[in-house]
Amino acid sequence: DDKTIRFLVKNPNLMPVISMEGSQETTDERRGEGIYARIQDAMANMKKAGILFGASVTVTKNNVEEVLSEEFVKNLGRAGVKAVVYVEYVPVDKISEDLAPDDAIRKYMEQRMAELRSKDEELLLIAFPGDEKTSGGCLAAGRGFFHINAQGGAEPCPFSPYSDTNLTSTSLLQALKSPLFVRLRDTVVLMESHSGGCVLFDREEQVRELTGQV
Repeated sequence: DDKTIRFLVKNPNLMPVISMEGSQETTDERRGEGIYARIQDAMANMKKAGILFGASVTVTKNNVEEVLSEEFVKNLGRAGVKAVVYVEYVPVDKISEDLAPDDAIRKYMEQRMAELRSKDEELLLIAFPGDEKTSGGCLAAGRGFFHINAQGGAEPCPFSPYSDTNLTSTSLLQALKSPLFVRLRDTVVLMESHSGGCVLFDREEQVRELTGQV
């Protein structure tokens, strides 16, 4: 809305990232009817105001070809998007496991990302966790980023919701030195292979042990 637009204009260090699943049909099916239209309006308003913003796209077996198509990426660029983060779907239960990308899809994603990057050097394209190969493992727990939940808790990443430090009572620098983050960085957990999505999600019990939440 107008209030948010004014806030973002005054704080250009903030970069909003809008989540979507692909086309109107795909997005509304997953996120609710009418969401795609609201997304388009929001992007149009931010583009008009000159705000730097990006898009986050959840990649599943069902939408991978659509969201990695040249047409989809070009449409995002025309809408004013400057960065696209492709996030592999991580199942939260056995029911949705079949949506998660497998090795064949991850290989396809890697090829398509290389092709898309070669055709559009102005649009930043990021694959998560696919690009971890170039950074020597998972970047969570302060290796490259960490996640702050709604209560201020500092978590390794959104898919590993465990915390021993809260930003309401400590600084960002101190949070980076939290016992949990230090233990994760000092062990080989972040460098281990995983079945897809997130290495910490695959090793939930291990993370819980490091936090003392057994």
